[in-house]
Amino acid sequence: MTEPGGASPGTVASSEWGRVAADGTVYVRTADGERAVGSWQADAPEEGLAFFVRRFTDVQTQVELLEQRVRGAMAPDAAREASRRLREAITDAAAVGDLAGLLSRLDEVDALIDQRREQRRAERAAAAERTLASKQGIVAEAEVLAASTDWKNGVTRLRDLLEQWKSLARLDKAVDDELWHRFSAARTSYTRRRKAHFAELGQRRQEAQAIKEGLVAEAEALSASTDWGPTGAAMRDLMRRWKAAGRAPREVDDALWARFRAAQDTFYSARDAVTAERDAEYEQNLQTKQALLVEAEGLLPVTNASAARAALRRIQDRWAQAGKVPRDAMREVEGRLRAVEEAVGKAQEEAWRRSNPEARARASSTVAQLRDSIAALEAEHEAAETAGDTGRAAAAQEALSARREWLEQAERTLAEFEGPDL
Repeated sequence: MTEPGGASPGTVASSEWGRVAADGTVYVRTADGERAVGSWQADAPEEGLAFFVRRFTDVQTQVELLEQRVRGAMAPDAAREASRRLREAITDAAAVGDLAGLLSRLDEVDALIDQRREQRRAERAAAAERTLASKQGIVAEAEVLAASTDWKNGVTRLRDLLEQWKSLARLDKAVDDELWHRFSAARTSYTRRRKAHFAELGQRRQEAQAIKEGLVAEAEALSASTDWGPTGAAMRDLMRRWKAAGRAPREVDDALWARFRAAQDTFYSARDAVTAERDAEYEQNLQTKQALLVEAEGLLPVTNASAARAALRRIQDRWAQAGKVPRDAMREVEGRLRAVEEAVGKAQEEAWRRSNPEARARASSTVAQLRDSIAALEAEHEAAETAGDTGRAAAAQEALSARREWLEQAERTLAEFEGPDL
């Protein structure tokens, strides 16, 4: 028999989901009837009922948190274990509230976990497909390189491909081993062919050394000749044959070149002495070029690459028209002009780099992505603090710190593209 208002006999406090009996026993109402969940002997019965309702709220909060984590990035196995523990806790919970409703919500969570598990399987399968495609691409490129004659860049590229391979996950053993065998075979083939090439190159350089030693002897024999016309033609023919001979071994090529060039310089210096009348013209040319150098060096530092390039072209045209200068001044004036040309060239390269739309777009995209990531992490941090989840809040804060450092670096990179044009 129930008392007026729907409360059971002996009830001193009651709510929709439970009551406190006169003896202090606290009951929760379930679909199977009442179940005692505790006893309250202190203070008012209403406070006791409220205490057990708060216990229910705590469990409910854990269910809500699990729902959020499952919808987020929580691993399915960890989520399943958390759901199991919560289900056990709810079944025998010393709390007053809609415990059946919480179990129903956990049923929905379990269904979502199953979906996420299937999604994870699909993602792993997709990742394996991407890895397979990457490794197949590496093997294909290595096999192309193995048949190439790119001796300078090929070895570096194969080394890069090996590092890429190491960074990729393993595939099914049979597939992975077959691809690795092809890749290794391609690298071995390239290395053998490269060694053979350089062995042959070494032989050719030995032959070039013998040829160049003969050319040096001829040049030194002609260096004292005063038969300017025929000897000049002979010297030019020696130079042609020198270039056709190819390079000798590195340790002797420079020394042979120095002797060869010295012999030619001896002849040409003597011939230049006979044609001293040209010196006055050369000196005037030098003065003209020195004035042009003052004008060219006035372009530095470069503040406008396009304008500097145009002005330098005009100077170069007049430079070419100015003619020859004395031999002892040639290196200095050419070197000074070359320094200006290099500075203008670097300024043009910098201007191009700053105007590179693809690089600018990548920098801008990186900044935007980091800002979005920071906003999401700030929201996650606030939600974790609100829920009292200190662990998740700390993890979010740590991630925020890293993203903010990355954003600062990315913004500096973007700022370089937005600097003043050269």
